[in-house]
Amino acid sequence: MTDRSAPGGSGVQATGARSIGVGGDVGVAISGDGARVVMLPAEVVRWARDVDAPPGSANLPGSASGVFVGREDELARLRRLLADEGEAAVTQVSGTRAIHGLGGIGKSTLALHYAHLHRHAYTVVWWLNAATTEQIVAGLASLALRLCPQWAPTADVPERAAWAILWLQWHPGWLLVFDNVEHPDDLRHYLGTLPDGHHLATSRTAAGWHAIAPTMPLGLLDADAAVSLLCTLALGEGQTPTPHQREEAHALAAELGYLPLALEQAGAYLFETGTSLADYRTLLGQVMDTAAGGIDPERTITRIWRHTLTAVERRNLRAVTLLDAMAWLAPDDIPRTLLAPLSPDTRTLGEALGVLHSYNMISYSADRQSVSVHRLVQTVLRHRPAAGPDEHPPGRQDAEHLIRQAIPTEDVNAPQWEQLLPHVIAVAVTTPPRSPASTETADAYHSAAQYLYREGRDAHSIPLRTAALAQCEQVLGDTHPDTLRSRNNLASAYRAAGDLTRAIPLHEATLTQYEQVLGDTHPSTLLSRNNLASAYQSARDLTRAIPLYEATLTQYEQVLGDTHPSTLLSRNNLASAYESAGDLARAIPLLQATLTQREQVLGDTHPSTLVSRNNLAYAYESAGDLTRAIPLHEATLTQREQVLGDTHPSTLLSRNNLAVTYFSAGDLARAIPLLQATLTQREQVLGNTHPDTLLSRSNLAHARKAAETVQQPDTATPATTPALQHPSAPPEQPE
Repeated sequence: MTDRSAPGGSGVQATGARSIGVGGDVGVAISGDGARVVMLPAEVVRWARDVDAPPGSANLPGSASGVFVGREDELARLRRLLADEGEAAVTQVSGTRAIHGLGGIGKSTLALHYAHLHRHAYTVVWWLNAATTEQIVAGLASLALRLCPQWAPTADVPERAAWAILWLQWHPGWLLVFDNVEHPDDLRHYLGTLPDGHHLATSRTAAGWHAIAPTMPLGLLDADAAVSLLCTLALGEGQTPTPHQREEAHALAAELGYLPLALEQAGAYLFETGTSLADYRTLLGQVMDTAAGGIDPERTITRIWRHTLTAVERRNLRAVTLLDAMAWLAPDDIPRTLLAPLSPDTRTLGEALGVLHSYNMISYSADRQSVSVHRLVQTVLRHRPAAGPDEHPPGRQDAEHLIRQAIPTEDVNAPQWEQLLPHVIAVAVTTPPRSPASTETADAYHSAAQYLYREGRDAHSIPLRTAALAQCEQVLGDTHPDTLRSRNNLASAYRAAGDLTRAIPLHEATLTQYEQVLGDTHPSTLLSRNNLASAYQSARDLTRAIPLYEATLTQYEQVLGDTHPSTLLSRNNLASAYESAGDLARAIPLLQATLTQREQVLGDTHPSTLVSRNNLAYAYESAGDLTRAIPLHEATLTQREQVLGDTHPSTLLSRNNLAVTYFSAGDLARAIPLLQATLTQREQVLGNTHPDTLLSRSNLAHARKAAETVQQPDTATPATTPALQHPSAPPEQPE
């Protein structure tokens, strides 16, 4: 297949630093530096401009202990830095601050207290879980649900996030808190696109921030603050400790390394059990666990929990079961509904969660419909050994059971999937070595990966497909058909991510195994052969791709018949390979025939029919027939937006193709905005280093250079206009 991609056709273009253009029946907002694009119906764009946030709008999470002491200097410094607009050298991030430190040091607590303290100084205060780009997008989407309830519930996650970006551009004076940033570069788009508010980030890493935001390293609490926190939690608000209690608190705080999370856990235990500070120190033992660089937070928390978990178990055994299972899920936004199968009813579930909350083991969301667990808590719990060599570690089996129970049907709405995905991925990536495997868990991973595939995010499914393959290999063996299917899917995900160095060898190995196990003409073997040819084509190795396509098509025709969808897919892929090789005399008739057959067999708007239509338009353009290419590209883009959505990779491919065709026709006024928007969306959907993103970046640079040349009429020698490139369209690969 030969697809290529950008937003479309409104002609609206922003100029200047971070300006916004809106117009036509579709609103297009493009930041001047190309950091973000928003395309929405005109009425929805007007809502983004006209809707004001209610006073005090915020979504701040709950605090485990609700107590905050010390850090006054850090709070004051944070306020000065966020309010300071005079850092001209870093204007794109002058209102941004990053707090970094080891797990349990209190980064999120400091950010949360700052947000509560100053929430009325901002139009909106919005908390975003920022461990992954998808979580950031989901957090922005939730802002649209809050501010635009008349439209947002019917929109998908990317559309809601786009609306939120546009609203933030129209309404200055907000605070965004990006909590637990794993990769600082994930924030670059948002900081460039949204200059009129404050960004506050927390991160466990100090590396990678130099070009993003100034950092404020956060250390341990000082001794006096640590003692105050411990006494407040252990004795209760308003209680004054005796001199002896303060002395014992000093000794215990020192033994806990002044780590805020450890102090909170210990204080909650002391308050709930009535244990004295002196007796608690005896329980913990007198030897402080330290690492070479100082405190080892995991060992410190482990020492505390030997006793806290015992106390929780005495009060509510089910609470320990829930906590053990939550250790393997994503740390934030764990829905009560996901945990429900571990309790007989909602009352029992609520009681168990209440016990965990009373010991500061979890925190509630604002609506109390979901809970969060500290990452350090999870790390410690996951490192406990299994009871035997062939058994699960504590909680692992329950976590797998929960995600299997929660997997939605394919026709369920996207929000349910998006809420569940982080937890399925977390279970997949934390699989312990030698943990028992099951085909049921593999099926759950596969279902989640297929949701991403249907959404055009197959490149993001690699962790799920890797885990599914490992489960199949362990349970079914290396050459079972389900294992081979799983291996094929992983290779295809690598290919979708542009990682051909891993995709091609895996496709080659899978094809060899299919031939040995199922035979040379089994439909699964033919599909594997098609996929390998596709990978060769993506690598521009047409000398291997074309003969393999030709052989596969012949076998499909013999085994499945001339109009079977798989035969049509193979015929389309062969035609696209001919086109890539410049053999238009064979490509165009084959594409025309395939399109006609797909319209008859699959219908006019089936995704495969749209692939054929796109490829034929591209072939017309390659032949210089722009009068047929442009209308066909325009029609295909419109249909893909309607059928697949605005940010599906195939839609982006089609948008790019239309932009390149406009360029070929000399219509730079329509080509450049389309190329710019496509690049932005590809960066967000595919990543900065994906081959298609790199190609979009190159195309936009060439188009801008051509536009500069056109604006210089006095040039003595006309400059040669560079030709833009079409990405080699991903050949089709059915599920």
